[in-house]
Amino acid sequence: MLSSCSDALKVGGEGMMRRNSTLVCVPIIAESVGEMVTDMGKAKGLGADLVEIRLDYLKTFNHNEDLKRLVKECPLPTLFSYRPKWEGGQYDGDEQNRLDALRLAMDLGADYVDVELQVAREFISSIQGKKPEKLKVIVSSYNFEETPSVESIGNLVAAMQATGADIVKIATICLDITDVARTFQIAVHSQVPLIGLGLGERGLISRILSAKFGGYLTYGVLEPGTVSAPSQPTIKDLIHLYNFRQIGPHTKVFGVISKPVSHSKSPKLYNEVFKSVGFDGVYAHLLVDDIQKFFQTYSSLDFAGFSVGIPHKEAALKCCDEVDPVAKSIGAINCIIRRPADGKLFGFNTDYVGAISAIEEGLKGSHNNSGKNTTSGSALAGRLFVVIGAGGASKALAYGAKQRGARLVIANRTYDRARELADIVGGDALSLDDLPDIPPEDGMILANTTSIGMQPKVDDTPISKHALRSYSLVFDAIYTPRVTRLLREAAECGVTVVSGLEMFIGQAYEQFEKFTGLPAPKELFRKVMENHS
Repeated sequence: MLSSCSDALKVGGEGMMRRNSTLVCVPIIAESVGEMVTDMGKAKGLGADLVEIRLDYLKTFNHNEDLKRLVKECPLPTLFSYRPKWEGGQYDGDEQNRLDALRLAMDLGADYVDVELQVAREFISSIQGKKPEKLKVIVSSYNFEETPSVESIGNLVAAMQATGADIVKIATICLDITDVARTFQIAVHSQVPLIGLGLGERGLISRILSAKFGGYLTYGVLEPGTVSAPSQPTIKDLIHLYNFRQIGPHTKVFGVISKPVSHSKSPKLYNEVFKSVGFDGVYAHLLVDDIQKFFQTYSSLDFAGFSVGIPHKEAALKCCDEVDPVAKSIGAINCIIRRPADGKLFGFNTDYVGAISAIEEGLKGSHNNSGKNTTSGSALAGRLFVVIGAGGASKALAYGAKQRGARLVIANRTYDRARELADIVGGDALSLDDLPDIPPEDGMILANTTSIGMQPKVDDTPISKHALRSYSLVFDAIYTPRVTRLLREAAECGVTVVSGLEMFIGQAYEQFEKFTGLPAPKELFRKVMENHS
C-alpha cells in the first residue's frame, strides 16, 4: 500500500503557504546560447526555482565563452547537463570533452551538475578537493525499456549513492500507471535526496505528486511541445493547473480514470474549485489500462476519489466494495470514493442525472417541444429516445430516459451489444448502419454516448446530416470539442442541440460533493468551464 511522505517542509511563496520544498525546474533546450538566455528569463517569470541547461542541444558550443555567459546571465540557480546519445541525449562526441565542460561549469559557478551513473564515480573522483561548497552533483540513471521492481530500484539508488552523489535521479519509462507507485515508494524511504520521474503519459503523476512524496525537484517545460523528456507538463500547468506549491504530504489525490484521458477538462475544473474553496486536494489525468490493477496498487486513503470515463465505466463497478443501488441498476459507474473510515471503494453514477437534466432543459427551449409531458412531469415522457452506443454512458442515459417515461432504441456498431442493452432497459435495438432508416416521428431525441467525433478525430460523426432532420433534439456526450460535427450539422438542420459540457457540469456537482463533503459552488463551476471552453 502506498502511503504519503510526512516530512515535507513548509516555506513561503507566491502569497500562499507552500506545503512542500520540492523545486520546480525548467529544462532549457534551445539551439543557441542567446535563445537559452531568453528562455531563462521566461522561466523566472513563470515561477521556476531553477533551470536545467541542456548543453547537448546547442548547435555550436564554445566551452569557456558560452558557459561564462550562461552562468552570468541566468537569473536563477543553474543545473548543467550534457546528455550523451547513449543516455537519451543529443551529444555524440568525445567523452572527455563532455565531462570537461561539466567540470568547467562547476568552476564557473554552477549550482548543480548532472552526470550519468556510468561515469559518476570517475567524475566525482576528478573533482575531489576542488568541488565548491555550493555545488551539488546529481547522479542520474535512465531506463527507456521498463520500470524495474522496487528491490531493483532500491539497489540502483544505493549504487548511485555510493558514487558520492549529493542527489540521485531515476527516470524510467512507465508501461503502466502502476509503475509510478514503485518510484513513489523509493522516494518516501530514500536516505538521499531523490528525483523520481516516470516517462511517458502514464508517468505524468510522478511529476505532479513528487511534491507529496518528497521528491527533490520536478520538471515543467516552458511551452507544450518543447519537451526534453516524454510527457513533461508545462510549468504553467504545474503551478497553476495542479496548484503544485500547495501540494503537501496530507494532500488527497483525485483524478479522472480514462483511456484516452488527455482531452479531459476535469483537472481544470476540480483543481480550480479546490483552490477557491481551500480544499487540500489535487486532481490529475490518470491514463489507466487495467483498472483492477490500478486500485490494487493505489490502495491508500491518500488516493481518495475518482471520476471514471471511457472505457472503464462498467469494469469499475466490479472493483467496488459497495455500489449505489441506482448505479447497480444501470450497470456502470462514473464516480468512486474511498471511504476514510475503512478504505472501501464506493461506486456511484452521476452521468444520468447531468445528461437527462441537460436534455430536459434543452426541450424546454425547443421550438419543437411536442408537449409530450405526461403525469411523469418530464418532457421526455412518451418520446422516442435513440441512444447511440452500448457502453457505460449509454446505460446511464438509457436508464435515465426510461425513468422519465421515454421509449428507447439502442443503436450500436455491434448489433449484439445493442440488443443486450436494449433487453436490459426494455427497448428496441438496431445496428448503427440501420439508424438512418428508422421511421421518423414527432419529438424524437438522439443521444450520442460514443467517442465518435471527439478530439482529435473531430471530422467524424455517427450519423449522416440528412438523417438528423428527423429529430427534435440532438445531444452529444462529448465536450471536447464543445460543438462536435454531429451538433453542428444538427443545428444547421434546425434541430435543438445540447452539448456534453452541460452533462459534464451537471454530473460534476454531485462528484465534487462526494469528493469533499462540501456543497458544490455551482456558479463557480460554470464560470470555470466557460473560461476554459
